Amino acid sequence: MSVSRRILRALSRNVLQAVPTVLVIVTLGFLLMQLAPGDAADVLAAEAGAATEESLAAIRKTHGLDRPLIEQLWTYYSHLGRFSLGQSARYNVPVADLILQRLPATVILMASAIAVALVLGLAMGTVMALSAGRWPDRVLSVVSLLFYSVPTFWIGLMLIILFSVRLGWLPPGGAGTVGVGLSGIAWLRDILPYLLLPASSLALYFMAIYARLTRAAVLEAGGQDHVRTARAKGLRPGRVIRRHVLRNALIPVTTLVGSHAAGILGGAVVVETVYTWPGLGRLAYEAVLAREYMVLLGILLVSAMAVIVINALVDILQALLDPRLEIR
Repeated sequence: MSVSRRILRALSRNVLQAVPTVLVIVTLGFLLMQLAPGDAADVLAAEAGAATEESLAAIRKTHGLDRPLIEQLWTYYSHLGRFSLGQSARYNVPVADLILQRLPATVILMASAIAVALVLGLAMGTVMALSAGRWPDRVLSVVSLLFYSVPTFWIGLMLIILFSVRLGWLPPGGAGTVGVGLSGIAWLRDILPYLLLPASSLALYFMAIYARLTRAAVLEAGGQDHVRTARAKGLRPGRVIRRHVLRNALIPVTTLVGSHAAGILGGAVVVETVYTWPGLGRLAYEAVLAREYMVLLGILLVSAMAVIVINALVDILQALLDPRLEIR
């Protein structure tokens, strides 16, 4: 069977599996959110400064919060059937619009963090494996253990103190200069200083994991017969590493990237809050404070679908790296 047909079959299988998975996640998420005290009506009334029993009842009736739980859940399913995520009670706009406004910032942050973690993790792990037992391996092992052990929010705060407060090199928060309306290369140059600290904070923990995994994978791949044969043929060491060792080492690393997708998204909630990065994580934090369960449920749904898509892409990438692997 050709690779394209295998990929198409795998994609159709992933779509079929995604439907019940998303339904279970939405149902569990909806029921668990109902356990939290209060609702959006309480927050709206508190922000207004004064409220009566009648006004609270009117707000709940307007947004359907006074209906039985099963009816609210069925209403949400009917919204999903019409490709709608419902209406935000606080902002009075469709939830999909709110998520689409914040989604690009989170995608940029996650993609930058994964790219930094992969590139630095592979480089560190390769250096550690090639110098196993010597001082570069020991120093980098200590560095990776340090980043693996320290919480992400603490790294974020320390980076702000060092690079923003002490040195003044980078901005402590935000996602670009306000009100300039840039695009293209000018936009990229403007956002890059704002992106460096949050992307590094999110990437360092995963970089440490990928470095340890790459070290083990490179050491294992280096002792295999086809690598010894390549060296015996006189291939240059750099080419042996790139074509025969790192290619095998990438398979377990990419597997871990797929399983880390949900963790990176969860870490983005903390990092976006610390750096006031206007992404989905910060929107989720604001939704929790405002008891905006409709917004929170929409973010949960989009996040679950993103994790499913990332894992499907990782399956395809692994099959391309090693055609002997069957796409699940």
